[in-house]
Amino acid sequence: MTAPATVLQRARSGVDAGPDVARFDWGAIAASLDSWGCATLEGLLPAKTCRDIAALYPEEMHFRSHIHMARHGFGKGEYRYFKYPLPGLLADLRQDLYPYLASVANQWNEKMGVAQRYPLEHRDFLRQCHAAGQTRPTPLLLQYGPGDFNCLHQDLYGDLAFPLQVAILLSEPGRDFTGGEFVLTEQRPRMQSRAEVVPLRQGDAVIFAVNDRPVAGTRGTYRVKMRHGVSRIRSGQRHTVGIIFHDAR
Repeated sequence: MTAPATVLQRARSGVDAGPDVARFDWGAIAASLDSWGCATLEGLLPAKTCRDIAALYPEEMHFRSHIHMARHGFGKGEYRYFKYPLPGLLADLRQDLYPYLASVANQWNEKMGVAQRYPLEHRDFLRQCHAAGQTRPTPLLLQYGPGDFNCLHQDLYGDLAFPLQVAILLSEPGRDFTGGEFVLTEQRPRMQSRAEVVPLRQGDAVIFAVNDRPVAGTRGTYRVKMRHGVSRIRSGQRHTVGIIFHDAR
């Protein structure tokens, strides 16, 4: 089963080129991230590309580790971390999405009084990760079946963590699976937590806050802590690819 990898590795060839992320309204995306801690990129990937990525799951050669969630108390289901070199399409998406998100991340840190600023090129940020001892790639492919779910969590992996990440739904709700909604929670100081359910179709991506994000209040800006997860799969099989921009220790 090598055909999917071949397609994905041709991301810059012009025939099976990666998506043009510049076509999205990044001003509106930044506004949604500021307001809600998440934003969607509708139709980021075509259905065929989604199927090609999902078809990589059983091919051991692409991955560095295989995690069964129940063994670690993470939920139920499984996922695999890709190894370097990443499939070309995923490497391109990681590189191309990063500059837009780095701009938002730097604005957030300024509002929160955090000194960290992120370089505008992903390769420069990865150099910082590797200098800090975080050298293992973090993009991952997740697979859920009936009864599976992902507990609310944060993907941090080390002291250096980029504050936004992306998940792309590779399966079609209602056809390939039911249930399995993407869920965000926002833990507000001295207030009850707020939940956000993000509806996605096959090929849609959700951008979301990994940990802290700024919120404007009556007495200035305060931080809220974000977590994300996936509700219970009721039937079928759900695949998702996650693009995390920092590497792991």
